[in-house]
Amino acid sequence: GGKTHGNIGMPVIQRGTASLRKAKKVNVKICLDDPYVIQWKTIDGEDMHFILQTLEEKIKHVGLKKIEAPRKKRHSATKRRKERKGGTGSSKPPTEKETEGARPKPGWSDPGIRRQLTIGINEATKALEKKELALLLVCKSAKPDMITSHLIALSASRATPAGQVPRLSDTVAPLLGLGSVLALGFKRQSETFAAVAEAIIPKIPALEVPWIVQDGAEPSVAGAGADASEGRDAEQPEQELAGQKRKRAEGGRPGSARVVLQPLRIKKLLPNPNKIRKPPRKKRKALSM
Repeated sequence: GGKTHGNIGMPVIQRGTASLRKAKKVNVKICLDDPYVIQWKTIDGEDMHFILQTLEEKIKHVGLKKIEAPRKKRHSATKRRKERKGGTGSSKPPTEKETEGARPKPGWSDPGIRRQLTIGINEATKALEKKELALLLVCKSAKPDMITSHLIALSASRATPAGQVPRLSDTVAPLLGLGSVLALGFKRQSETFAAVAEAIIPKIPALEVPWIVQDGAEPSVAGAGADASEGRDAEQPEQELAGQKRKRAEGGRPGSARVVLQPLRIKKLLPNPNKIRKPPRKKRKALSM
């Protein structure tokens, strides 16, 4: 009868009063990263000035410009009162209907010429996907670089000459009546800008994408290391015969008639240990019973 329990003096927790906090689940997302560093090639100063001067002269000669709709001026209440009091005998200003004939209509000055160009990154991306461009110019001032970096591989896969030109937006945007021009493309069927595209294309350096080869040239791997160079071996002619060629539509530069995709080699697959897969519903019911 002299035994004492070790739990004397400990607080008794009633059922239903204690709450256990569950640890927050950390969501982990694993994605594949590109081991290559793909960048636009720099254009020399002389070539840059030639490109900008050629574009400026052609746009001025064509006279293509976007005309904005005039904004309506709002007068203050005090100004209206003064006009009502002292403006009974004064001549009334011309109405908007009377001045509509003198003002040019809002829109592009020549819609036909406008259809021969792609202005902006979205239009350039869509035109490249449809293989409609003979030349693409991108402004260097576009920030961040991510908004124009996808155009490098896309242009290379379509065998379309493309280059990054400094001060493109500052030179072309005021001539077209726009605030900025981050991308300017010339379509293949363009008659107005065909001579301009032919003059600019030799000044544009060729694009280098490690997994794409143009005109049978070997790809130059930049920033990939030794692992990326393993994909180039003697199996390339057999793969070409196996049908891994991509021919682009005729038209554009002579000599750039085919694009070959390099094979993708995966060295090792690592499973995600943090990913817990739930069993099917049938197995769940069997385990719960």
